[in-house]
Amino acid sequence: MAILEMKNITKEFPGVKALNNVTFKVERGEIHSLCGENGAGKSTLMKVLSGVYPHGTYEGDILIEGKEQQFAEIKDSELAGVTIIYQELALVQEMSIAENIFLNNEPKKAGIINWEEMYKEANQWLTKIGLHIESNLKISSLGVGQQQLVEIAKALAKNAEIIIMDEPTAALAEGEVEILIEILEQLREDGITVIYISHKLKEVMRISDKVTVLRDGESIATKDIKEITENDIISLMVGRELNDLFPYVNNIIEEKVMEVKDFSFILQQAKKEVTSGINFELKKGEVLGIGGLMGAGRTELAMSLFGGYEGTMKGSISIDGKDYSIKGPKEAIKAGLAYVSEDRKKFGLVLGMDVTKNTTMASLNQVSSLSFLNHEKEIIETENYNSKMRVKTPSLETKVLTLSGGNQQKVVLSKWLMSGPKILILDEPTRGIDVGAKQEIYKLINELTAQGVAIIMISSELPELLGMSDRILVMAENRITGELTREEANQESILKLATGGEINEK
Repeated sequence: MAILEMKNITKEFPGVKALNNVTFKVERGEIHSLCGENGAGKSTLMKVLSGVYPHGTYEGDILIEGKEQQFAEIKDSELAGVTIIYQELALVQEMSIAENIFLNNEPKKAGIINWEEMYKEANQWLTKIGLHIESNLKISSLGVGQQQLVEIAKALAKNAEIIIMDEPTAALAEGEVEILIEILEQLREDGITVIYISHKLKEVMRISDKVTVLRDGESIATKDIKEITENDIISLMVGRELNDLFPYVNNIIEEKVMEVKDFSFILQQAKKEVTSGINFELKKGEVLGIGGLMGAGRTELAMSLFGGYEGTMKGSISIDGKDYSIKGPKEAIKAGLAYVSEDRKKFGLVLGMDVTKNTTMASLNQVSSLSFLNHEKEIIETENYNSKMRVKTPSLETKVLTLSGGNQQKVVLSKWLMSGPKILILDEPTRGIDVGAKQEIYKLINELTAQGVAIIMISSELPELLGMSDRILVMAENRITGELTREEANQESILKLATGGEINEK
């Protein structure tokens, strides 16, 4: 008997049928991947299963071990043995790691929280997932990747029978992905069922027993992983074959747009140097990739250049031959910089505002006249940029918090494209985005570089870094440890520099 059956699930939102008669069946102890483009219905289906969308708000049936389930809330699904790790982090920033892991599940003695036991158990879970830090640290002190690992520890601590992982490796570095795969293999041995949602098809092929593909809210196929290839999955996802995922074009113009010399940045509050002795040049039309492991200082470099931190700068930066002084994002935008953050919810969007307001917020001067906002022009410009990015939204008045992660990312890109940047910094630009949308972004990169826009692209996905970069800088411990031409670069050379090694001279 299957541990889980979802029969004829239909879920509608105003103007959108998110799920249409979807059937999904999972056996006990298997890792079952759920694939599909952004907006295909993967996360919506899992929110139905986990009680986020309660019984009565959808049509169809959920059966766990043959018994019909009618979840009124998330707690009901957890009592039935279902735990979900969301694509977007759901941690309380000002609480400790241990408090987050055991939130609403605290070990107690005589009705009182046993703090000693809680921290002891939390440390054990952190060790199991390879996160060697103390569980009394605040979540706010951790990076995105570390927070994702805490989410995984939190799910494991609930001893669930079915664990849903929605893009669990999106924020993880290569070493952390390996740890997660080891955890998944152990869960399978222990008879725990995992529903694995990921756009990283190599991971899907490596770890899955079966894969189900959704497209436009409908279940297209369920296949044993031995009976299907990566290209087969892509074809089922997009309804067509997708060739040349990385459409690289050399659009470099031999004209320097940016030069950074001996650049270091010290954070004002922490009195901590987050970048040290950085030197590089950037040409018009160039894609300069930046690689390195999590914590290497890649994001810190981007934030420092964009004025996202308060602190002290050493060294010099010039844009189009003019000295550039870091004062804040406003001045950075005026100087021609744009920054697509790796954390779109925190730094890229105002979640409670609609698509239009989010798209135009960095370019209000373009949709204003005599300091008054021209709403008609704002709508026209938003339609223009969102059409280019193929943003799926019921309307431009829709709040961005209701959009899928991939469509939120497209809104962020629309916002910065509208500002007309000379230099576009892309920090993990395709994180949480499906393979079809990835290719759209790669084509967009080519269009921008053909217009002379210079791009700094930070990515933890080595195929992406190798596939789209003209040159690659590798960072470790807040410094640049090496520079590789497109011809020199490969996964081995990048990883060697990222771990502090040196490339042997040929």
